[in-house]
Amino acid sequence: MNAAPRWPLLIWALLLLPGALYPQEQPAVPDRVEAARSVVQAFAERDFTAVIDRFDSTMRQAMSRAQLAESWDALLGQVGAFDAQGEATSDRVQGFDRVTVAATFARGSIDVRVVFNRAGQVAGLWFTPHAPAPSSPPAYADTGAFREVTVTVGQGDLTLPGTLSMPTSASAHPAVVLVHGSGPHDRNETIGPNQPFRDLAWGLASRGIAVLRYEKRTRVYASRIAAAPSGFTLREESEDDALAAVTLLRMTPEIDSSRIFILGHSLGGMLAPRIATRDPGIAGVIILAGSTRPLDEILLAQVDYIARLDDSISSEEEQRIAAIREGLAAVAELTAADTSSPTLLLGAPPSYWLDLRAYHPTETARTLAKPMLVLQGGRDYQVTLDDLRGWEAALSGRRDVRFRVFPDLNHLFITGQGRPTPTEYQIPGHVAQEVIEEIAAWIHP
Repeated sequence: MNAAPRWPLLIWALLLLPGALYPQEQPAVPDRVEAARSVVQAFAERDFTAVIDRFDSTMRQAMSRAQLAESWDALLGQVGAFDAQGEATSDRVQGFDRVTVAATFARGSIDVRVVFNRAGQVAGLWFTPHAPAPSSPPAYADTGAFREVTVTVGQGDLTLPGTLSMPTSASAHPAVVLVHGSGPHDRNETIGPNQPFRDLAWGLASRGIAVLRYEKRTRVYASRIAAAPSGFTLREESEDDALAAVTLLRMTPEIDSSRIFILGHSLGGMLAPRIATRDPGIAGVIILAGSTRPLDEILLAQVDYIARLDDSISSEEEQRIAAIREGLAAVAELTAADTSSPTLLLGAPPSYWLDLRAYHPTETARTLAKPMLVLQGGRDYQVTLDDLRGWEAALSGRRDVRFRVFPDLNHLFITGQGRPTPTEYQIPGHVAQEVIEEIAAWIHP
């Protein structure tokens, strides 16, 4: 489930109220940069009261001091101890001043984005991996074999900008909708210099398969979601927009409407069977690193793995793990009566956690009468071979389901060597060609 991702998997815990807003950029008010640096420094010094003192009323209601500490500790569990602040950039968007401060940590770099309202109060705050320049196109992409069309996914007041990679050959094409992992991803699922969704789209479109990718709702409408988090579930995060993308493809003349597939990565892979149950016309499901274990087990295993990368766990890391355990204990006590509560636990509202608890991906997949392709990287420390075994146990014996493990690939399905670490995501690479060929051959049997 890519949350970090942005750091893959920690859902909202590492994404403090991903506030947003884009177009019509102008210079920010000059003193906002220093104010943003003060916020970052307050985090580094664990002065969470100083951070809250800068919040507007909405942020104060959404995040308590304890929740800030919890989210900061979750971040440190991913990237290690804070080191220093780096370059800061700023702009003005729709009346808000947006400042991004690059910060280095022991195991990676993070962009801390702080959004200020007209009164100089913090109206949005979130952390994402520092984004270097994107890598060059993959060698297996034939950019002359397809064209890219700007599209709009959905209707009403929650539309999303997207890109349809359409083969230029004259025929009705099968099509794939790409469903993101957790976190406020762009349409390319950009993580560091890597753009796995762009690679998948260009690779498959080069092989006669149309691919639709789009900005995630939690990226485009982050401030709206942060202002009213209660009731937010997996449907709002991913499912509804994926189904809207399927509807758009069905209305596209060059698409074979009987051959539209869902391809989900990480959280999107976990949700792919559930998405397919909501639309009988979906032709099949492709699961890339989809988790099957309970989230609390995955979350603790990931944080513990990262803490042990130096073959020891410090007292500070033990405290962070304990804080996550405490947060998960509070999640375990949630009941249906808490559904409408706006209180955030590990960065997400009760409605989100309750929806996760109620969903059993392998059980849903077992009852889904559609072809499925399940792919897993052997070097993935986030969604592991244990998760793959969950799919295998539920779907073994079905002739319409295919499994494949790529031993050298990580969570992004990029080739690597040695012990996988979070810093690996900052190394430019591409989704492996063998993944592209596997998917294309499965769609074009």
